[in-house]
Amino acid sequence: MLDIADELRAWCAARREFALATVVAVSGSAPRGPGASLAVDDRGTALGSVSGGCVESAVHELCLEALASGEGGLHRFGYSDDDAFAVGLTCGGVLDVLVTPVRGPDPVRPVLGSVLDAAAGGARAAFARVVSGPPPQLGRALAVHADGSYEGGLAGGPDLD
Repeated sequence: MLDIADELRAWCAARREFALATVVAVSGSAPRGPGASLAVDDRGTALGSVSGGCVESAVHELCLEALASGEGGLHRFGYSDDDAFAVGLTCGGVLDVLVTPVRGPDPVRPVLGSVLDAAAGGARAAFARVVSGPPPQLGRALAVHADGSYEGGLAGGPDLD
């Protein structure tokens, strides 16, 4: 996500609506690893890449759907090594991609903005997101800063946070 951090930070600050797709797991060979991200705004403008082109159009469409519905999700993309060349995924492997809409006053926006601000200033911060579980918790975010302060929440209570 750091490769699109500056532009994404500007989108957060401008309160632009977008969906963020992030690779959260990889098995086998894949062109990009966990953390690779694609952001798509409500006009279809895209930043970044989750696969170097292999499944970009499908993920782009999922981002637009998440923006329209307000609901994200965890999606798996993969092919056997034998089928990989036929569909353009030349490396085979499996990608798990979390798609999270960031609309209006969404509570993920300030958490993501805080982490991007820290990165821009050279500070350390961790960004945790719920990638599986009950639908109301999917995509929730928590930022933890080097001084121990945190923003957001994963489960709505301090136990999981």
